[in-house]
Amino acid sequence: MTKTDILKFTGIILECLPNARFSVQLDGSNQIVNAYIAGKMRTNRIMVSVGDKVLVEFSPHDLSQGRIRYRER
Repeated sequence: MTKTDILKFTGIILECLPNARFSVQLDGSNQIVNAYIAGKMRTNRIMVSVGDKVLVEFSPHDLSQGRIRYRER
């Protein structure tokens, strides 16, 4: 899988789930997906809270689970 295969969407965090997971509603649709924080965000201790706008990446193989790559200001 190359980097061009990765799907990117923006969304808003709805709730915090156990195990450092989040429920994210994607912009432009009513679809709610589960997402986890990317490794670089975790090592740099970037905090994400409810209501934050984030960039979520998806693998083309599993569109129900995403990875939070960026928190917008």
